[in-house]
This record gives sequence, C-alpha cells and structure tokens, in this order.
Amino acid sequence: MDKYGDRTRDEHEVEEFIRGNLDRMTLNARKFTLAESESDPMPANSREVKGYDFNNGVNYSKLIQSYAGVGFQASHLGRAINVVNKMIDTRFQPIPAGVRTEGHKEHIFANRRVTNCTIFLGYTSDMVSAGTRELIRYLVEHNMVDCIVTTAGGIEDDFMKCRTPFYHRNFRMNGADLHKRAHNRTGNLIVPNNCYREFHKFLNPILEDMREDQMLRTEWTPQKLIWHLGKEINDPASIYYWAYRKRIPVFCPAIRDGAVGDVLYFHRHVRGRTAVKLDIVEDIQALNDMAVQSVNTALITVGGGVIKHHILNANTFRDGADFSLFINTAAEFDGSDAGASPDEAKSWGKISPQRTPVKVFADATLVLPLLVAETFAKREDEFKVFNRTNLN
Repeated sequence: MDKYGDRTRDEHEVEEFIRGNLDRMTLNARKFTLAESESDPMPANSREVKGYDFNNGVNYSKLIQSYAGVGFQASHLGRAINVVNKMIDTRFQPIPAGVRTEGHKEHIFANRRVTNCTIFLGYTSDMVSAGTRELIRYLVEHNMVDCIVTTAGGIEDDFMKCRTPFYHRNFRMNGADLHKRAHNRTGNLIVPNNCYREFHKFLNPILEDMREDQMLRTEWTPQKLIWHLGKEINDPASIYYWAYRKRIPVFCPAIRDGAVGDVLYFHRHVRGRTAVKLDIVEDIQALNDMAVQSVNTALITVGGGVIKHHILNANTFRDGADFSLFINTAAEFDGSDAGASPDEAKSWGKISPQRTPVKVFADATLVLPLLVAETFAKREDEFKVFNRTNLN
C-alpha cells in the first residue's frame, strides 16, 4: 500500500482539486441553476399553454378554439383559423371610398364583382382524390372563394368521381399486383382504371364539339375548358359544376400533366393541326389581372408546387398578398418551392412585408375540415347575406 492508501494517485488528485475549489464550484452551480435564475418578463402578446378540459363536456367548437393555446402545430392551426376569419371579415367590409380598383367594378375575365378582399384558393390533386373534395365543393357552391388554382389531377378527379367512385385500401399494397388488377394507388386510395375509361368517354365528344367551335373562331383556354366541362357534367356533386354556375374562375397551369393531357394527346394525333388548342397566355393574364384589380388579396394554399407559386407570383404584381395561409408537410432544407417558408416569399414580394402569414405543417385531410368548420361553415349565413347583396 503506498502513501495514498487504497486510492490511486489520480483519485487523490481529483479529491484534492475538488476540496480546493468546492466553494467556488458551489457558487457557480447555484448561479446557473434554473431555480436561482431570474427570467425576463414575457412579451405582452404571450399566451399561456393550456388545452381543452373535457370536464366541461364535449364541445367541438370550443375544442378546436382551444388549439391556439395547446402548442406546436395545434397552435399554428389556431393561428390559421384566426387569419382566415380576418380574410372573411375584410371581404365583408365595404370598399373604402377613394380606393382604386384599376377602374373596374368587376374582374374582367369572370365578370365577378370586386369585393374588399379577393380570396384565392389553391390545392393539389390529392385534395380532390381524397374526401376533402366535398369540402372544396362546399366552398365553391356557396361562393366563399373568388378564384381557384389547381393541378390537372385536381380537375379530372372531380369529374371521374361523378361517374365512378374511388376506394379506400392501405399504403402497403403490392404495386406490381395492383398493376395486374388495373388498380392505381394514390397513397391509401385506389383509383380503378375504369375511372379513366369513363373520363375519356366523357371528354372526347366534348373536345370534338370544342373543335367545331374553334373553327368558328372560338378561342379556348384551360380555364374556359374547365368551365365548359363543369357545364357539361351537370352534376351538383362536382366542384367545377358550381365554379361554372357561380362564375368562379379555375386556373390549371399544368393542365396537360394528367388524364386531361392524355386525352388531348390522342385528340391531337387524330385531328392534327385542327385539334383543340388551349391558350395558356390568356389565362395567366386573367389570373394576374384578378390580383392587380383587387383591393386586398388573401390566399389559402393546400399543398405546394405549381399551385402555390402560381398564386404567389400573381400577387407580386400588387406588392404582395395581404393574408396568407399555407398547409403542407414540406420543409425548406432542399430549396423546394413547396417547402419555402412564408418569409422567403416576402423576399420576392409575393407577400406584403407588413403582414404575418401562417404555415401549418400537417396532413391537410386532418386539419382542413377543422379549419373550414371554424371559419367558412360557421359563417355561412353571413356569406348568404353578403353574396345576395354584392355578388348576385
């Protein structure tokens, strides 16, 4: 046994170090413990974290309202509900005296009265593939939005569902086996090939009629095609039946990227140079003009990519949107437009620098019904009164 007894030399040196510095270490530890640190005052607009108490019974409206105080994405949904209600409030207000609307009382293309806030709704095709289609149709049927931007799938899936249903299955079905069965999978939904067969049967004769009209100098655009299809489907279950009835313009910048494009492709092969032509430039002028002619603009985009950017880009011509809500699950680390933050959009002049946009990171099939329930649907009677006076 050496002079350190049962201890090693290293253990002895550690003990000596601690003994010599114990007072100073204790003082520093106390200084930096949470219990001893004094917090700065919270900002005036801070909200206490608190959720819904089911001891008060089951009240779904109050439950959804409580999301604002829950934290994480529930709080973002609470902010989304707040910003959509601000959009609606602004729309219902009279246009201030002296405010210019570029000399137009109506949006030139759609003959829609200019209100104090033009609401743009954008969504990707999966929102129509899923049961959120009925929610979108409700908004259009009751004239609650002023303009729609969607993808080709967002158009064709609506018309296909008028003739043949889509089905629920699961995310893990074997793709090769489904292909043999002519069952196309979208997430956990199945779109049978029969849906496309019926859609081709619906669209082909319409294109022939449009071709004859074109030979008589009718000029077609994707927007005019969509309204025409809404008229021809003549089904109140359709989003675009109501868009046609209510004169709500529907823009589809990627109209050829789907079954519509497939039918146009075959139509072109058969009819050659006399096939139907769609003028995309007229549509971009119409969309941008709607933004320019507006007093205030509001955008709700569900999903990302072309539908999101198309609406934002139109708003650059008026120094940015006044109210903005984005719902998707994309992150910004890869530089994609879908994941781009609202603050990035401000750098391009797509959103007004003075405004506070909201993004909800969530599956829209979960949050969009809750959002609509606490905003548009809850205020349906107000919309009826406003639309009867200002739009009809």
